[in-house]
Amino acid sequence: MEKFDAVKTTEEIIEFVRNYYKKHNIKGAVIGISGGKDSGVVAGLMCKAIGAENVVGLTLPCHSHIDDKNLAKVVADYYGFKLYNCDLTTVFDEFENNIELGFGKVEKSKLKNSSINLKPRLRTSAMYYYAAMLSEVMGGTYLVVGTSNKCELYVGYFTKGGDDVNDISLLADLTVEEVIKVGEVVKVPKEVLYRVPSDGLSGMSDEDKLGVKYSDIALYMEDKTKVDAETSLKIEKLHNASRHKFVKNYYKKGNL
Repeated sequence: MEKFDAVKTTEEIIEFVRNYYKKHNIKGAVIGISGGKDSGVVAGLMCKAIGAENVVGLTLPCHSHIDDKNLAKVVADYYGFKLYNCDLTTVFDEFENNIELGFGKVEKSKLKNSSINLKPRLRTSAMYYYAAMLSEVMGGTYLVVGTSNKCELYVGYFTKGGDDVNDISLLADLTVEEVIKVGEVVKVPKEVLYRVPSDGLSGMSDEDKLGVKYSDIALYMEDKTKVDAETSLKIEKLHNASRHKFVKNYYKKGNL
């Protein structure tokens, strides 16, 4: 496999963004800034591609740890883009408190997954609200920029209708290790770039929640024979179980 060239890849991503924005006459970008490496790297790339004055970051706390917001500010201060806070905690609580289940009382443990996935769906709604508002106020189209990387996408580690929804994606073909290397090129603050990845929702690290390491996922995608059988099986199951997140099935007349 060809050695990864972080400098070349960084330059290509920046050029990719510039070409797309010029071709479609796009003005700005909205990015959810979580205080983690992926959003930090995307912010750095977008600022270099279209200028920090055209980038807007959002912190979107929802029963979140204060470190997320503090580190998001570190990223915004470093690159010089505007950062706004849109606290979704009350919206989330109102939704959960007023939802009618219709079939009686449900154990709280059974609602955990629904609650975890509601948060990124609310965050995506907020980002598109800001993008639409800024497009009107600033007199030019603002896009929502995705932050998912290749390893996350391969095993379906995202919320359907949540953080998979975006207008342009910069990291979808980069493994976690490659994202970090690009982050080093664009000089993402170290406390953000090397922070242990977590979803900020479940209280667990990404790798604890998945049950596999990102490095093993990257290795599996390159050559599955290089990964031990147990780990390989876990990755394969995660990948296969998430296919419904990528394919929208619809009825075609006469095609049963």
